[in-house]
Amino acid sequence: MKKYNTAIVGATGAVGREFLRLIEERKFPYAELKLLASSRSAGKKINFMGKEYTVEETTENSFEGMDFVLFAGGSASKLFAPAAVKAGAVAIDNSSTFRMDPEVPLVVPEVNPQAISRNKGIIANPNCSTIIMVMALKPLYEISKIRRIVVSTYQAVSGAGREGMEELKTQLDALATDKEIHPKILPVASLDKHYQIASNLLPQIDVFKENLYTKEEMKMIDETRKIMEDDNMRITATTVRVPVYRSHAESVNIEFEDEVSVEAARAALEKFPGVVLRDNPDEMIYPQPLETSGKDDVEVGRIRKDFSVEHGLNLWVCGDQIRKGAALNALQIAEYMIKEREN
Repeated sequence: MKKYNTAIVGATGAVGREFLRLIEERKFPYAELKLLASSRSAGKKINFMGKEYTVEETTENSFEGMDFVLFAGGSASKLFAPAAVKAGAVAIDNSSTFRMDPEVPLVVPEVNPQAISRNKGIIANPNCSTIIMVMALKPLYEISKIRRIVVSTYQAVSGAGREGMEELKTQLDALATDKEIHPKILPVASLDKHYQIASNLLPQIDVFKENLYTKEEMKMIDETRKIMEDDNMRITATTVRVPVYRSHAESVNIEFEDEVSVEAARAALEKFPGVVLRDNPDEMIYPQPLETSGKDDVEVGRIRKDFSVEHGLNLWVCGDQIRKGAALNALQIAEYMIKEREN
């Protein structure tokens, strides 16, 4: 198998580190590996698979000879993804910069791989909560078209990066020792006002828009329609940050055009790649963030009829935000492209 020169932009962050773990676990066929970050992190040393790498500052000249550039997220994508494409690489981006650009495919490989071939050098990775939800929606949509979705999320602090995870740990330690808590990151690091997350829930992820939805909520609405290629799907979302380190959970209520039985839903989900069915109420078996942390698959359970509408189902979905919700999905896009080239 041919090997591909690969760069990671944001290599020192939570998603960047996850890229490295997954490259090793999945035996991703890289030749040269270049680790890039901001000027603050340039010069750091990272040991990976028996070799010491020096993190380089990302510049417009960082991408010569690269086949794939994996962007871990943040403002670097807007600055440098076009430069990566100009240098001849495919840029796979975890930020929100290009997601709703009509010229840029928004891809979950199990759900809409056909969109990959429409790329012009940049492929967008969806929002983490969107990825987790559409993995459960796709096999059900194949049974019956979806009219409406009501989703409430319970999102881990990992969605706010390493700083969010560190803030939760600091606050839990402070609670245990009766120390004063001084929130600095959540709900939104860029805002002046912050709240305690330990022993609390924050019904705000990202900033509020004029329609009173947060940006995170609108991402789920807009991105789901684009991925599923159905602009008529009605979707409403409430996104909530919870005091869990890693792995998001979602309560998803779906109204279909036709009847979809619980049995048919279970059968479809059980067969779908990347989904694990965990649904046995008699044995108290259902998805949990703790059990999905560090795992690739999205787990679905608590499947039951919604008796308040004609063709409704309720689902409970959990998935690791850093893996399938970010780094894994992006790496799977690159793997899909490699497989297509090799065939």
